[in-house]
Amino acid sequence: MSLAGPSAWRGPVHHPGSHTRSGNAMGRTRLGLLDGAARAFAEQGLRRSTMQSIATAAGVAKATLYNHFRTKDDVVAAVLAAELDRLTFLAAGLPLDRALAALSDELGGHPVLRRLAVAEPDVLAGLLGADAPRWGEVTGRLAEALSVEPDSAELAARWLVGVVLQPGRSTTRHRHAALLAGLLASGGWSAEG
Repeated sequence: MSLAGPSAWRGPVHHPGSHTRSGNAMGRTRLGLLDGAARAFAEQGLRRSTMQSIATAAGVAKATLYNHFRTKDDVVAAVLAAELDRLTFLAAGLPLDRALAALSDELGGHPVLRRLAVAEPDVLAGLLGADAPRWGEVTGRLAEALSVEPDSAELAARWLVGVVLQPGRSTTRHRHAALLAGLLASGGWSAEG
């Protein structure tokens, strides 16, 4: 699933012998449902999207969607989890400046986030704000992917939220990513200071 357009994410890794054919088919169906949900969210926003519109965007019957998710909130949580997986995979192993630049490109052009920033900023704030339920998970995963301390991940996450709100130009984001990476790598900032 790629909610943000072209990227390096290629779906789940198959471990030979560990899945049944029906399990693989269910996984593909689930990925298709999440892709459909992302399209529905990008077109209609989170509030206006319904289970029916998600199923329609995924090209399945509503009953199929309900076989995988009980509520729209469950769909939203699954889409967020898949995106977090995709983005941390994208950033992991890259030099810090390139990882931040890649994340800023993904988030700056993310169709769902762009839609929310324009049409539903309060929903976006609930998803990405520092008091959001998953903020600690996001910063923890970011710290791991970027190989930085938790405070550095917090600063990077706040910068990336700013990118979501005001993407600006890619060249500017990349310059800022390099500056932030230099600051984080040098230890030139302190959470206490």
